[in-house]
Amino acid sequence: MNEFATILPVIFPIIAGAALLPVKFRNRKQREFWVLTITILNTIFALYAVYFADAGVVTIFHFSEKLSLTFHIDGLSKVFATMVSVLWVITTVYAFEYMTHEGREDQFFAFFTMTYGVVLGVAFSGNFLTMYLFYEFLTLATLPLVMHAMDNKARHAGKTYILYMMFGAALAFIGFIFIYCYGDSIEFIYGGVLIPELIKGHERTLQVVFLVAFFGFGVKAAILPFYRWLPKASVAPTPVTALLHAVAVVKAGVFAIIRLIYFSFGTEYLMGTWVQNVILIAAAITIVFGSTLALRTPHIKRRFAYSTISNLSYIIFGAALMTPAGLTAGLLHMIYHALIKITLFFTAGAILYKTHREYLYEVEGFGRLMPITFISMALTGASLAGVPPFAGFHSKWALATAAVQSSNQVAYLGIVALIISAVLTALYIFYIVVRAYFPRKREYAAGYYDHVSDPNCYMTVPLIMLTVITILIGLFPSELLVVLEKVATGIM
Repeated sequence: MNEFATILPVIFPIIAGAALLPVKFRNRKQREFWVLTITILNTIFALYAVYFADAGVVTIFHFSEKLSLTFHIDGLSKVFATMVSVLWVITTVYAFEYMTHEGREDQFFAFFTMTYGVVLGVAFSGNFLTMYLFYEFLTLATLPLVMHAMDNKARHAGKTYILYMMFGAALAFIGFIFIYCYGDSIEFIYGGVLIPELIKGHERTLQVVFLVAFFGFGVKAAILPFYRWLPKASVAPTPVTALLHAVAVVKAGVFAIIRLIYFSFGTEYLMGTWVQNVILIAAAITIVFGSTLALRTPHIKRRFAYSTISNLSYIIFGAALMTPAGLTAGLLHMIYHALIKITLFFTAGAILYKTHREYLYEVEGFGRLMPITFISMALTGASLAGVPPFAGFHSKWALATAAVQSSNQVAYLGIVALIISAVLTALYIFYIVVRAYFPRKREYAAGYYDHVSDPNCYMTVPLIMLTVITILIGLFPSELLVVLEKVATGIM
């Protein structure tokens, strides 16, 4: 029974989403009922599997002695799956209203539902092969969502997206081959699986292979120079960009990198080598680069997309420290960023949905007319900037502290990057908020404020919920830190 409970959250939404594809719903309420029912049920299934169904390793199919389709829920799986499961329900409710002005809702929610199962497939993967298969499937499942509008911009974004993802997956596959050849297993085992006798004399080759695989998975995590797909993908409907840039695709990339470092190659093999310094430097540069581009970009959704590029490398930087403290800090920021960034994208979507405005200079004076939207943006923006005592402050402090404790001088560059990024984040977030509450003109042309108001409860309730959760989790982080420390040390 427990074995079935482990795989049910993966297969149920995939099958249900595929079944929804040919269905033509009579009305909106009927579609919402079925989609929300499937989503809530799957969240219940997922949380039960995470916290109650201790099934161990569940093997579905053996391809060979070492290759199998295997699922296993460990501490890292629990963190990722819980984050995905909770945020998917909230995003689905938000999408019900938002998608009324995008059209083709039946197709959208079918692929949206399937993607839920695919992401959980990545989370629950028990070995490298299973993770790689679902990692690739995630690209295919999300491509129709990125190209939903099917206009020229959406088609171009889709082509860019698929090319980057295929290239990244090819690089990651090289890492898989070497793990298969030089490891005693392809299972995810904390500390790594490389066989010392086999790698002796091939250390430099395996280090290069690790770096290749790191940047392969880093494509989904938008690490420099493989970031261009992410801002282009912001042409997708806001519920998609919120999940792509906060929860699903990008976090799958980060998740895979953590698996690669801690569960395949192992920190004992990598720590102190030149490849560790390379990925620390790459993360530090990406942190500053993404924040700089965010500040320069007037388009609100793309500004938040560039912000995502920066914040993903916060998590990668923590993982690249290759210490329990570094991984704890990285996982803490992964959770905080998911909550914060999905809220910020929801605010951008609310503005676009109600006013059809997309640029920061078009929202002057909107603050008093859209109070829920801009209060949410201000509060979560303060969290993202790391203003004490909000959530982002704790994760950034933990990252900086872990960098100092690592005694790696290259890691000190990351501390500098964190400080520069914090300043730039405050500028690119609060510049929007200030212009919304303090317009430069006293009067605007007739019709400027037409239709400027908060959207209905389908969109505002998720905004309020996410903002409250973000504030509470920032004010009371101690219990979460205890859990993440267990995950980072391999206890959980």
